[in-house]
Amino acid sequence: MALKSENVRMLAKLVVIACAMFGFGFALVPFYKKICEVTGINDLQRADVVTNTQVDKSRTLILELDANTRNDLPWHFRPTESSVKIHPGQLVQVVYEVRNDSDEPVTGQAIPSYGPQFAGQYFRKLDCFCFSTQELKPRETRRMPVVFVIHPDLPKDVNTLTLSYTFFRVEGARRAAATRVVAKPPV
Repeated sequence: MALKSENVRMLAKLVVIACAMFGFGFALVPFYKKICEVTGINDLQRADVVTNTQVDKSRTLILELDANTRNDLPWHFRPTESSVKIHPGQLVQVVYEVRNDSDEPVTGQAIPSYGPQFAGQYFRKLDCFCFSTQELKPRETRRMPVVFVIHPDLPKDVNTLTLSYTFFRVEGARRAAATRVVAKPPV
């Protein structure tokens, strides 16, 4: 009987401890919120926490967009906007559209150029269709984004930039495949 009585007392102590721990857990939530409010930790309402501190909002640049193709490329290539206003340090996405006007697949590679010429060193491209060749099926249209940042160290006297792409036909892959088919196997 004494063993049963000790077990009941132990169970009562454990229930009290479990209830106290549960209550303490609930009491920590408002306590934690108050500490964060006083110290400013985890305050997502503050604008300086969620904005990019590298953006120079005191400067506005005009970025003119241009698109060209070589004469032997049967593509229609253009930016979806002719110009955009941006701030140095701002993450920017622009979109170009290309359409294959021929009845056969065509592969091209875009080469960028910048105006003024030295501005290229201030462009930091994160994603660009110019990183790889583009093969378009007959009559296919494709929208291609360019994601970049213009470094805030761009000289202060530069207010207008030009980002231009020229697409060139790429024949190497097709010729290599044709050569492999025509070539005789070694004897």
